[in-house]
Amino acid sequence: MAVESVTGTTVTATGARQTSVRADEPDFDRIHDALLGSWKDVRLAARARTLDRALHRRDGLLVADHRARVTAQLQVLLDSGAVRLPFPAQYGGSGDAGGNLVAFEELVTADPSLQIKAGVQWGLFAAAILHLGTRYHHEHFLADAIELQTFGGFAMTETGHGSDVASIATTATYDPATEEFVIDTPFRAAWKDYIGNAAVDARAAVVFAQLVTAGQRQGVHAFYTPIRDAAGAFLAGVGGEDDGSKSGLNGVDNGRLHFTGVRVPRANLLNRYGDVAPDGTYSSPIASQGRRFFTMLGTLVQGRVSLAGAANAGAKIALQTAIVYAEERRQFVGGSGREEVLLDYPRHQRRLLTRLAGVYAATYTQDELLLDFHAVFTGAHDTDESRQELENFAAAAKAEATWHALDTIQECREACGGAGFLAENRLGQLHADLDVYATFEGDNTVLLQLVGKRLLTQYGKRLATAGPAGAARIVATEAVGAAAASAGVTALAQRIADGGTGAGAARALRDPAVQEQILLERVEVAVAEIAPALRPAPGVSAEQLAARFGEHQHALIEAARADARLRQWRAFTRAVERETHAPTRAVLALVRDVFAMQVIERELGWYLVRRRLSVSRAKAVTRLLDALVRRMRPHALDLAAAFGYEQGHLRAAIASGAEADRQAEAAAAR
Repeated sequence: MAVESVTGTTVTATGARQTSVRADEPDFDRIHDALLGSWKDVRLAARARTLDRALHRRDGLLVADHRARVTAQLQVLLDSGAVRLPFPAQYGGSGDAGGNLVAFEELVTADPSLQIKAGVQWGLFAAAILHLGTRYHHEHFLADAIELQTFGGFAMTETGHGSDVASIATTATYDPATEEFVIDTPFRAAWKDYIGNAAVDARAAVVFAQLVTAGQRQGVHAFYTPIRDAAGAFLAGVGGEDDGSKSGLNGVDNGRLHFTGVRVPRANLLNRYGDVAPDGTYSSPIASQGRRFFTMLGTLVQGRVSLAGAANAGAKIALQTAIVYAEERRQFVGGSGREEVLLDYPRHQRRLLTRLAGVYAATYTQDELLLDFHAVFTGAHDTDESRQELENFAAAAKAEATWHALDTIQECREACGGAGFLAENRLGQLHADLDVYATFEGDNTVLLQLVGKRLLTQYGKRLATAGPAGAARIVATEAVGAAAASAGVTALAQRIADGGTGAGAARALRDPAVQEQILLERVEVAVAEIAPALRPAPGVSAEQLAARFGEHQHALIEAARADARLRQWRAFTRAVERETHAPTRAVLALVRDVFAMQVIERELGWYLVRRRLSVSRAKAVTRLLDALVRRMRPHALDLAAAFGYEQGHLRAAIASGAEADRQAEAAAAR
């Protein structure tokens, strides 16, 4: 079964593209290549690998059987060699940090449980040994972790402390008499929890604990800690529990761990950022405990980067499925005298195509994030500032991509009606498996709070570097701008620029410079509103500052989310500008404009309250968005097919051409 689009591109039931493009038509193969990103060959190889049915999720398995299947699948991945990509050459790798995450993202099409299990073993356990350890740890532990000789866990999160890692309660107290660390979980809330591999497979774990030596706490450090013998029995002093069945990802054996007087050699401290001498003397190349902590966590940022890409891949699977179905499914007799195609209904277009635009924006953003990650982790551009910016970028991208993916998958599920609820079409299970992406590797709300704090820091630096006179001018300019907006001057200027017409407003809103200014104002004005209240001042106690922060927390997080969307818009715009084929560029610009208008429409209340948009422009946003979505409609199938997934990736009956066959049969019977 094949569906032919208006551009002449035939999309087969396997997702293959058979393109006949005239010079004046958009070339969706060019878009497909661009969406594959900077590691095109790695991504295509990963997709070819995930077509292997041996890697696919099998419905109906008991939890224990699903876990066993996923554990066995890790060997298939190891045999492919792909998991070795980020490791040094002596371990069979090539140091390809970015390519590794690209390959990891695509595992979500096979089984998200496999993706996460692989991430625990190689992306967390082995990566912690590599990035937090030094030569001794690499020589003694790394090869076994990579080659699956030692399954491991990443024991950071505690029952009582999830996002607040700095406050974890597990301790590792140094005993100079034996040159060992003694690891303890002093109370129930200090148990390590939700730890992948901990319930069954892990024989060791990288345990994060408060390092105590010579009576002094030196902050959170990581320790390579054996936890089970070869037969799977806990070692002396180690205990644990199975987290049991979860809402999703039941192929991963999450569990709890606790420690009572567990001794590990001094050498098992992963000591890249902090070490303890035989006599108990502590040393670190980073004097500040806070900076040391964030530097250590920064080496593990790949989890956030990879989850952003994996969530977006899940959203693509859902959209490609739902759009194919909506192109074939018919409901209700229309003016043509026959039942209408679902995707011809304007509301259905709004439901799916605005989210399609969001996935395009997230895709181009992810490629830029991967390039930044690769530059830092290969040493090509590894500075303190570049690491901080990477952490900030990853936090923003992960939060926005995972939330958007969950929203998209749910909307696709509903848009497919009862068929979307059937297990054979995967949408419900995909949402269940990806649900936790919004909270692990950093709760999204907490991550955006970090982004918001950095926005405040950057604003403060801007004032500080400007000097007293410059700072006064910045504040005065913002005050004048706010006053002008409050008085309606900004709105009046917009009405004049638009010629007082809706058509003029629509033309202005399609101008990328206007879009950027509107999106940028959402960030800068919000930060300028918040910053004065949170600035330390004489006579203001820490308690009062904390209370003020609480009062402005929601506004700060919304500003951070606006900043994340501004990043996406800019990445999308750079992708549009790189496209040299005019008809193709025009389609990409159309999709970019849909993305911009839906972001602005979502925030219309904010803009109108502050008079940053005139009423006429605000009305024009919704009218323009509806018009742009209608213009996207003829390209919908091509834009979704440009993701490049085959039926072997989608594995959804409603995207296989079966619905078109049913419709043809019904039409013939009338």
